[in-house]
Parts: sequence; structure tokens; C-alpha cells
Amino acid sequence: MKRTWKSLLLALNWVLLSVGTSILIILTQPIAPVPAQEPAASSTIDPNSPSSEATKVQKLQNALQPSTLETPEASESKKPDSAQEPLPTPEEIARQQQLIEADKLYLAGQIPEAEKLYRQVKEPFAKTSVPEGRKAAIADPTQLSPGGKVYWREAEAGIASKLQTRTLVPLQLLVEKNPEFIPGHIRYAEVLKQYDRPQAALDILERATSLYPNQPELIKARVTALAEEKKWMEASLAARQFAILNPQNPQAPEFTKLAQENLKRYKSHIREEIRGNVLGNIITGALGYAVTGSLLGPFSALDSTIMLLQGEEAIGESVAKQAKKQLDVIKDENVLGYVNEIGQKLAKVAGRDEFKYEFFVIPEESLNAFALPGGKIFLNAGAIAKTNSEAEIAGLIGHELSHVVLSHGFQLVTQGNLISNVTQYIPLGGTIGQLFALSYSRDMERQADTLGTRLIVATGYAADGLRNLMVTLDKQQKNAPPSWLSSHPGGNERVSEIENLISRSKYNRYAYEGVGRHAEIKARVKQLLKEKKEREEKKSSS
Repeated sequence: MKRTWKSLLLALNWVLLSVGTSILIILTQPIAPVPAQEPAASSTIDPNSPSSEATKVQKLQNALQPSTLETPEASESKKPDSAQEPLPTPEEIARQQQLIEADKLYLAGQIPEAEKLYRQVKEPFAKTSVPEGRKAAIADPTQLSPGGKVYWREAEAGIASKLQTRTLVPLQLLVEKNPEFIPGHIRYAEVLKQYDRPQAALDILERATSLYPNQPELIKARVTALAEEKKWMEASLAARQFAILNPQNPQAPEFTKLAQENLKRYKSHIREEIRGNVLGNIITGALGYAVTGSLLGPFSALDSTIMLLQGEEAIGESVAKQAKKQLDVIKDENVLGYVNEIGQKLAKVAGRDEFKYEFFVIPEESLNAFALPGGKIFLNAGAIAKTNSEAEIAGLIGHELSHVVLSHGFQLVTQGNLISNVTQYIPLGGTIGQLFALSYSRDMERQADTLGTRLIVATGYAADGLRNLMVTLDKQQKNAPPSWLSSHPGGNERVSEIENLISRSKYNRYAYEGVGRHAEIKARVKQLLKEKKEREEKKSSS
């Protein structure tokens, strides 16, 4: 008992010292975000350079011939391996060779000839169901149908006379019968807010923006409504997504500014929450010291608090630093140059140049990837070894990059971990093999699919790169889905949604695939994984 009281007294003394120091540190944290660092230097590999690609493609044609692949007899002599990939069929090899030829033509500037070849080997989407009969958006009431004009007139009369039913009923009918009339959605949401139904107003605007995502006034109304409900992160995401997906729109800079303003409000709110919890953090940690004799608790709480106050960059930088210590990241210059060059190219059009983007490859065989706040992205080597083209890898990186630029990870960490150690929410786990993504919502996944597809289109890759990645995963899975689909749910549904997005937006599926270039890096990655496995087997047998 005496020992316990002595420990508690020591802990309380430590608290008094820590509280003064910690509060000083917390209160003196700068309100302005941490200055952005220069992005990592890109690889000198250029997929748009015919001279650099031409010599490689010629060599890679041999790598795809049946004679260079493992024979069935040799395969049978090996021990069964559930992860063993099936050998490509002659048809698949011929298809790859045709895509290589198309890539050569594309890089040489012979676009029509390249597109002709791409079309020959790429089948039409089988499950696409683009909504039929969706009318073009209108803003002028005189363009409404006769019935729509009646609803609009009645609603205006109801507003003038301040009669709730006379206002809401015709507006509801108007948005149902004439969803193309953008002012109808906006007016309906405004009236719902006036009658103290803010969530119903947000639901109306969300449905409307899903139908007409490129209408600036509609998006602006949703951003305003979200901000009024103090949903600042959601408001920031909605504004930023419009600015990124519509860079040529004259109002894009205004939406970028709205995104920054609402993100600043969100961070300010989080700072207040964290400052309010800091004393509880320290006391909780001190009591843990009294019971266990370990100082890890209080220091973890203090470190987490400071990291959260510093923002996304600090969280990503800190956890990436730990990850690089724990994980045996690949250092092969060719592999890193390939991934970094694709990633930096995508990052340039992503709209968040305040981050320092870094890309890492982990020598793990499963197809998986995760992103940390602030621009740190990790890919398993299996993501390269199990995919078919550079466009597919670009789709994977683009999806993870989208989680970063839309601040999804930062949102989850700050909302779910205001009084705990931040690092337990980061997908490192206890061992190298325990790599899981943050628990993104379905809405976040849809946003990342949409923006990820837009990013690869903007950088010249085939628009269906991310879609094809998911199809590849679906083909490879047996009894259980691959790691990446397990942590990024809704595979089949999302494939259909991406197909609809590509068809609806008329994105180009018949652009650069990068099959030959990918095959070269893929072969190198497989060799690195094989060497790692041999080292582990040798170590375990010694």
C-alpha cells in the first residue's frame, strides 16, 4: 500500500510539472499550417517519351512469350502454393503484345492508330447502366415543362404567403418531376432550413449533386448548408472535389478558396477540442504510470496531441518515419523510380500542393496499399506483381492519393482519436504483414474512386485503369477477397459505378496502358520478392 501511494504521489508531482510544460507547448502551437516541403524528385523515366520507351518495349516482347514463362511441368514439381498465379493463356499473351504495340503508337503520337488497336482488345463494359433520359440541367423557369411551371408558381406563392404546406408540397413535386431544374433543389433546401429541417435540406442537396455534380450553384448551396451545420470538413471536401474535377470552370478558384476556408474552420474546431482534452490526456497517462510504472502512456498522449495540432503533414510524417523503421521498404532504384514517377505525376494535378508526397514499396506479396494523411503512400510489391499495366497501378495510386487530397484519413483520425494515441489508428499493426487501410466510409470510397479516375484521365492514362484493377482483383480472388478489396469494400458495385462515371463523362478508355513498361518492373519486383523469400527460408532453417 505504501509503495502504491508513493507511486501515486510521484505521478502527481510529474503531472504538475507536465501540465505546465504541456499547456505551454499546446498553447504556443502555431495556428498556421506547417509550411509545405518540396516534393520528392521525380524519376527521369518518362512514359510520354517514345525514345525511352521504344527500346524497352522491344525487349519486353520476349518477356511475354510462352518460352520464357514457367512450364506446367516445372510448376507441378513445386509445392502447392495458394498464391501461385495461373500461367497466361496464348490469347492473353497475344492481347498483351497487341497492347504493347498500341502503347508504342500512342507514345509516338499516332493516336488514331493506337486507339484502333486499343478498341480491338478492350471489350465494351458489360454492366454499364448509364441512366437514360436524364435531361440537361436548366436554370430558367421558362424552360420548365407546363407542369413544372405550375409547381414553381405555386411554390413562389406559398413562400410569399408564408404557408408551409403550400410551399413544401409543390417544391417536392417539382424536384421529383423536374430534377433538371437546378433552382428548384436550391429553393427546396432553403425552405426546409427555414422550417427547421436542416438534415432534410442536406439530403435534398446531396441527391441533387449526385445527379448534377458539375453545377456550381448547386454545389455552392450544398457547401453553404454543410458549413451552416458546422460540418466543415464535409463542406471542404464538396468544394475541393468540384474544383479538382472541373479545373476549367471559371468558378474553380472560388471553390478552392471555399475548400481552404472550411478546412481552416475544421482545423480550428479540432484544435479547441484537443486543447480541451489535453489535461485529461496527461492525467490519464499519469495514473497509468502510477499503476504500471510506465511513462509510455503520458508521452504518447502528449505526442499525439501535438501531432494533431500540427495537422495532416505532421501525422503523416511521424507515422511514415515509424513505418520506414519497422518495414523493410524496397530500395531498388528502378522500382522506386517507377512508382514515384507515376505518383508525382498524379499528385501534380491533385490540387493539394502544400503536401510533400512520398511513395514507398513494401516487399509483401499481397495486393494492398494504404495512404497516410499529408501525402505518404505505401504500396505492397504485390500490387505491382499482380497487376497488368501501368494504368492499373496509376488507378491504385490515384485512389489512395484521393484519400489524401480529400483529407479522409485526417478526418477519421481527428474525429475518432481526440484523447488517444494517434498511431493506433494508422494501418501498421504489429508486424509487416498487418497492413490494413483506415476504415473509410462508402461515401469516402466513392469520392476516391471518382477523383482517382479523374486523376488518371488528367495525366493521360486509360480512364478504366482503376476499374480494371478491381476486375483484376476479382479474377484473382478465390475463397476470400484480396486485402485491398477487404479494406476497401463494395467491389462489384464500385466497378459498375466507375463504368457509369467513365461512360457518362465520356472519359477516354483508349489511351496509354503501359503494358510493356509495367512488365519490366513487374519482373524485377517478382525477383525481389523471390530473393526475400529465399533469405527468410534460409534464416528459418539455420
